[in-house]
Amino acid sequence: MNHLDIVNKLSHNKQVYDSLLSQIDHEQIYWRPAPNKWNLLGIVCHLYDEEREDFRARVDHVLHTPNEEMPAIDPVLWVEERNYAAKNYYDILEKFLIEREQSISWLKSLDHPKWDNYNAHPKLGNISAFLLLANWLAHDYLHMRQINRYNYLFLKENTTIDLQYAGNW
Repeated sequence: MNHLDIVNKLSHNKQVYDSLLSQIDHEQIYWRPAPNKWNLLGIVCHLYDEEREDFRARVDHVLHTPNEEMPAIDPVLWVEERNYAAKNYYDILEKFLIEREQSISWLKSLDHPKWDNYNAHPKLGNISAFLLLANWLAHDYLHMRQINRYNYLFLKENTTIDLQYAGNW
C-alpha cells in the first residue's frame, strides 16, 4: 500500500464516519456501554482532536521538521481538560468532518513528500511520516470498530428481541 492508497482510504472513511455518526438520537449519543467507557460524544470529540493535533500535525511535523522534538499530546487528559461532556455532538461531528476534508486536501497537495523522514521518539524509536500516515488509517478502523460495537450494544440493551439470530458479536 502506498501513501495515495492510504489518503484515498482516509477520504473514503470521511463518508463512513458521516454515515455511522449522523442522525443519532439524543439518548444514543450519551449512552455508555459501561460507566468507564466513552459515549458517542466522547468518541467524536476524540476524533476531532486527533485529526488536528495528533495525526495531521505529526505527519506534517515529521515531513517538514523531523529533527525537532514533537509537541506532547495527551488525548486521555483532553476528555476532562476540554470538557468533552459539555460539547454539542452535531457541532463537533461537523467540525471533525470538515477537518478530515482539510486533511485530505492537505495530503493531496503535498509536493513530493519525504515519507521516509523520521522523528526519533524517546519511547517508540524512529517514527517515519509513512508510519504515522498508516497509523492514521489504522486509528480510523479501530474507532469504526468501536462505533459499530457501541451501536450493537446499544441495540442489544434497548430491545427485548433476542439478537442471537444475527450471529455472534
